[in-house]
Amino acid sequence: MRLGAGPAADPTRQRGSRFTRRAFVASALAAPFVSGKASAAGNLNAYSIWPENYARPMMEAFEKASGIAVKFVRFSSGEALARVTAEKNNPQIDVLFGGPVETFTAGQSKGVFEPYKSPSWSDLPARFKDKDGQWTAIADDTLVFMTNTAFLKQHNLQPPASWDDLLNPAYKDMLQMADARTSGTAVTRIFSILQVNGRNEDAAFAYMKKLRKNIQSYTKSGGGGTLPVGLGQAGGGIFFIVDALFTRQKGYDVQISFPKEGIGSAAECIALIKGAKNLDSGKKLIDWATSPEMQSLLAPNKINFLPAHPKVAADPSLAEVLKGAKIVEIDEAWAGANRQRIIERWIAEVLNAG
Repeated sequence: MRLGAGPAADPTRQRGSRFTRRAFVASALAAPFVSGKASAAGNLNAYSIWPENYARPMMEAFEKASGIAVKFVRFSSGEALARVTAEKNNPQIDVLFGGPVETFTAGQSKGVFEPYKSPSWSDLPARFKDKDGQWTAIADDTLVFMTNTAFLKQHNLQPPASWDDLLNPAYKDMLQMADARTSGTAVTRIFSILQVNGRNEDAAFAYMKKLRKNIQSYTKSGGGGTLPVGLGQAGGGIFFIVDALFTRQKGYDVQISFPKEGIGSAAECIALIKGAKNLDSGKKLIDWATSPEMQSLLAPNKINFLPAHPKVAADPSLAEVLKGAKIVEIDEAWAGANRQRIIERWIAEVLNAG
């Protein structure tokens, strides 16, 4: 098998950890790419922010279609961003695959991407592409509330339908959500709260401080709390729909709901690395990933992303779950520019307040 995943590969969306710049460079040079036989059509190295069980079938299909030998390592979004930044003068990969758009806008500001517009670029809505081609969306992923059905019955609760519902004392020490130091899911959650508060940061952070009292655990990964919620070890949490539906498909009795005030979503993106050693192969992967050819494979592989390409319809069961949901648009440029500042404020005022 030509494909490989890093040590963080798991069936949920684990994103990020903190390393020094020197450690990033050293670990990247030793990254556990799994080698395969050379391909006459070329080779390609990538970091995938999508977990292995999402990325692997896509990479295998691309390899079959193109003849290009693919090797990838799976990292969380924070770690992947730090790696490509640390490797800027000696790139170890050709493409950054998957992950929330604010990770890519933050990388864009660091000058780590090579502009490239695939043939599908002009077909995509404006929110799914950078105007200069620094990144392009390959899917969309909405945040949801996910709660354990037995927990709701035990406390005579309905699935939460407002952000304020999560402040109910019944949820004290029973919510699991991702840690913004490591997870792109958490960053999208925070920017959703900012957006529904009209970007009034003081109001948004006041809410998050109240919510902190009900948090059982901030998990490293975006989907790290899904299993505890499924098992009833936690009452609920906020996750991307791709992870919530994956949990339900595995047979756990959970409820998926949306706040009436609205909740955000994150475009899942791909970008060419500046200085890529396999430039042509990287462009071919971007061409394929942004096309209907790849995005038509999401539903058959039970990967619950919404396709970004307008010619690919959402899976009917996914569309049904989203019916009636109020999705608020997060300005990706503003989110990318303010990402680090907001995370630092969250650490100081929310995480450390507990």
